[in-house]
Amino acid sequence: MAASNAFLLDKRTETLRIKFSAIDVSDDMKVFQYARQGLKPGLFYDFAEAINISNKSLADLINISSRTISNYKEQKKLLEPVYGEHLLKLIGLYKKGVELFGTVDEFSYWLNKPFWNSKERPMDWLTTPGGVDLVADELVKMAYGDAV
Repeated sequence: MAASNAFLLDKRTETLRIKFSAIDVSDDMKVFQYARQGLKPGLFYDFAEAINISNKSLADLINISSRTISNYKEQKKLLEPVYGEHLLKLIGLYKKGVELFGTVDEFSYWLNKPFWNSKERPMDWLTTPGGVDLVADELVKMAYGDAV
């Protein structure tokens, strides 16, 4: 059973790397351009599956209802830019997090751990694009050996 759990961990991480490798979110201008063009709702569902989070939880993070996302999918509508931008920033954050921590689950574990000397968790900051940017900045500090 432990071997199958390890396989799922690696599969999720590999899914994140493969499905989202073509999405270049390396700078804010690219994120803005992608978001403005509109994103297919399928990207939302693929991302939720890849990071092992419920559709409702991911929808809550980007401040939209899961029913609205479902309606977009059923009506073949593109996500509004504000939701697309937030989703793209989360995808970029997870890509950085997996690069640093090695797996989706290890990064998710870190996101849910309180910061030292605080009750706040990095996950609590992800409800705004600016909060996603702050968590991304913390990852960069960790990558360079700064205390977080």
